[in-house]
Amino acid sequence: MTGTAGQQAKGRAGRLARLMPSGPSTAARTPFVLLVVLLLAGGLISLLLLNSALNEGSFKLSRLERETTELTDEQQALQHDVDSYSEPDALERRARQLGMVPGGSPAFLDPDGTVRGVPERATAEPSPTPTAPETSPAPETSPEAGGEDGADPSATPSPTASATAPPTGTASPAPGAPSTPTSPGR
Repeated sequence: MTGTAGQQAKGRAGRLARLMPSGPSTAARTPFVLLVVLLLAGGLISLLLLNSALNEGSFKLSRLERETTELTDEQQALQHDVDSYSEPDALERRARQLGMVPGGSPAFLDPDGTVRGVPERATAEPSPTPTAPETSPAPETSPEAGGEDGADPSATPSPTASATAPPTGTASPAPGAPSTPTSPGR
């Protein structure tokens, strides 16, 4: 019986082995493989979308930085223009172009209606224009001036005399009179 029982067991095991293979079947592996493929594809697509979003943000950032630089340059140029228009000389020049004149002594009205100070009418003063020092050419000597070679020794300016001589058109102070220094443009 042992022999027949052993054969019966082998026969049953053989039938079961034929009906149920010992390893995992291809039908059981298919859902797992599909899951792994879907996870990999989803990861790659999400990385692609993330990368393109970062690139778009980078382009937008560089465009905004460029606009900021341009606007900063424009703001500095406008501030320079405002500063040049608000200089005292420029304000005075523009006011004179508009026909404005400097005011005289101010007068004030007190709350009771009395006037403090002496009111004066504003009059147009000549515009102070800065004058450049005039340079006159050296006097030419002619043979009629005298001398053996035709040159007058007193007419030739010395280098030290021309540096200290007053400009043409101004009167030199009388000897012994105090000289007042003048500054150009005032």
